Amino acid sequence: MASWSGWLYVVPALIMYVGFVLVPLAMTVQYSLLRWNGIGPSTFVGIDNYATVLTDPELVGITLNAFKLIIFFSVIPVTLGLLVASVIRRVATGSLGAIARTVLFLPQVIPLVAAGIVWSWMLSTTGLVNQVLSTIGLGGITRSWLADFGLALPAVGVIGAWVLLGLCTILLLTGMSKIDVSLYESARIDGATAWQEFRHITVPSLRYEIGVCITVTVIASLAAFDAIYISTLGGPGTTTTVPSLEIYRLAFGGRQVGLASALAVVLIALVLLAVLPIQRLTREESR
Repeated sequence: MASWSGWLYVVPALIMYVGFVLVPLAMTVQYSLLRWNGIGPSTFVGIDNYATVLTDPELVGITLNAFKLIIFFSVIPVTLGLLVASVIRRVATGSLGAIARTVLFLPQVIPLVAAGIVWSWMLSTTGLVNQVLSTIGLGGITRSWLADFGLALPAVGVIGAWVLLGLCTILLLTGMSKIDVSLYESARIDGATAWQEFRHITVPSLRYEIGVCITVTVIASLAAFDAIYISTLGGPGTTTTVPSLEIYRLAFGGRQVGLASALAVVLIALVLLAVLPIQRLTREESR
């Protein structure tokens, strides 16, 4: 009887998972094998759509854009998060620490659409960033950052780094609170510097938390959509176009549902290939 009662709790969740995750995923795979405009009759084309995704220079470049964003969405937030969390743990205690954590986490509760709009204003030709640069005598480097072919992608990356920095900092701060204080006390007695404490105690003790941060931020970079759609619409040209945005364009603008579905399946595979090794390394290191 006890086992049956346990299934009563599991089955509803399983039904929801199958209905809203597995079934749509299976349908996406099915559509990826078709040439279909979403309305009329479809034609089976096998792996032709996948061949296009993997060989078309524009689609390959769009996919590479997502990997370039990993630097801004993952590497920078995790690295800065470690440094900021260490400083807060050492210096900002009590109410000051609470204020610092709140300010850093604030971007997480702001809708990405709103964040994209605000940053679009700030990075425009007459925006706050250019005004500050002009004020401090750097007016020669001002430009419309989101419309510059060479700087649009890094500018979008800055938005992602700003959003994800707070999340990484809070996760890492939580992990730091679990580290035995006696380890730091012993290190100080032995004459260790702050950098040595950070390198040999803090970072090794945060392997699991760092793994979680990297996993979350890598997924965010590969699946980015909201902020890019609002701030640049993928432009100029395709310099800030990422797979999620291109899937939307192909399916709803170009009526190429099969090609969009193939790109979606490839994106899922890339996310898994990027995330699973991180999870495996994290589990191995935490044993």
